[in-house]
Amino acid sequence: MATATFRLSLTTPSPGSRQRHRHARASASATDRHEVVSPKRRLPLRKVPGDHGPPLVGALKDRLEYFYGPGGRDGFFASRVRAHRSTVVRLNMPPGPFVAKDPRVVALLDAASFPVLFDTSLVDKTDLFTGTFMPSVDLTGGYRVLSYVDPAEPNHAPLKSLLFHLLTHRREHVIATFREVYGELFALMEGELARAGKADFGERNDDAAFGFLCRALLGQDPADSPLRDEAPKLITKWVLFQISPLLNLGLPKLVEDGLLHSFRLPPALIRKDYTRLADFFRDAGRAVIDEGERRLGVAREEAVHNILFAMCFNSFGGMKILFPSLIKWLGRAGGRIHGRLATEVRNAVRGNGGEVTMQALAEMPLVKSAVYEALRIEPPVAMQYGRAKKDMVVESHDYGYEVREGELLFGYQPMATKDPRVFARAEEYVPDRFLGEDGARLLRHVVWSNGPETASPTLQDKQCAGKDFVVLIARLLVAELFLRYDSFDVQVGSSALGSSVTITSLKKATF
Repeated sequence: MATATFRLSLTTPSPGSRQRHRHARASASATDRHEVVSPKRRLPLRKVPGDHGPPLVGALKDRLEYFYGPGGRDGFFASRVRAHRSTVVRLNMPPGPFVAKDPRVVALLDAASFPVLFDTSLVDKTDLFTGTFMPSVDLTGGYRVLSYVDPAEPNHAPLKSLLFHLLTHRREHVIATFREVYGELFALMEGELARAGKADFGERNDDAAFGFLCRALLGQDPADSPLRDEAPKLITKWVLFQISPLLNLGLPKLVEDGLLHSFRLPPALIRKDYTRLADFFRDAGRAVIDEGERRLGVAREEAVHNILFAMCFNSFGGMKILFPSLIKWLGRAGGRIHGRLATEVRNAVRGNGGEVTMQALAEMPLVKSAVYEALRIEPPVAMQYGRAKKDMVVESHDYGYEVREGELLFGYQPMATKDPRVFARAEEYVPDRFLGEDGARLLRHVVWSNGPETASPTLQDKQCAGKDFVVLIARLLVAELFLRYDSFDVQVGSSALGSSVTITSLKKATF
């Protein structure tokens, strides 16, 4: 889906459009005024405003403001939009010195410009999964795993095919395994509530998420392996070593900036833990590895590390962020929404023989909308990157902006998915937002998966291979919750990877 074009039009506008362009240009400063317009929607052209400041100093200044300035990360971007009266701006993205060689980006901060990042005919995705730096391949067994591979590279299609196979070859086990594992989670939380009056959802969710993924997708319970119950902590530490330059852990500012944001943590410190994870997946994933080698031509060790990354970083990491976020937003939605969800879930299950099936889930449109709304308001992956393959014009709602070949484009997804020119009450969680025809039309602006919700991932793009799987298990979580409970209450805090959620009450089902 292209939202940018390459060739500037020098044709004369029609008389009817000339007046509109004159009015739009009048709002731009004299230094921004051009006599040419963008070819696609014939918007007035504007130079990308903003600057990167002096070398080193500008990047350090932006990094400190990004992590520690007023309003946090959101405030950092909002201040640039206000200062330049533009949703496309130049700025420096962390981590900068001394982790990333070049922090300069063109930031896309609205729903109109953001989707250019999905179009791999316009942008190159090589080594840009984490942004302006790439973690050492020593953290992934010496391999560049799929997330860092551009679709034009020859190994992209086989590796993505491997993940499609991983996600689908045991599809018939997903619902039953999820219900069993998360049923145990809720039983444990009920016991904890009875003892202590509150229950930490995040810690329980970490254990359940990894157990579910391994049992459903690989057919092996990690509790019966040498990993026992240690995997979630090993994975969390391993993820920290990869993305520590992008995290705010709440340490004193000078300590945190010097330790985490200025230097990479040495991979050698995590090597033994990573080896334990790799050994588990080498054994548990043998059937998928065999398929990759036999049918797709993926070398066995490369398959091991790609499966590990997909299940630990992408899937487990996604559930670690998304599920607490979903519980948070649902908890805050209140009793009226809880009642509507409980009624929908229970009616659908009763109508399908008392079982949670794909057909039953299809009869829960409010559940699905509530999941989409959580993915919209707080997307689990906030940032996307792509390097311009050629000179192009990127269009916001009001202007076209000239971008040169080789420039790095950065999109901050929460500003795109909370764009008030697309979404009414954009800052509010509205569970029924995506119901009906009007709601369905908005789904193309839900882009958490590195692509619109209305599209499906292919071998030629970078849309998340597990897009539909993630939406499915999130719907299963909501369904399981409201099969068991009429309502619930939460306390919410923050964590380095999203929200910290404590359950303070669970009101058991009464109808």
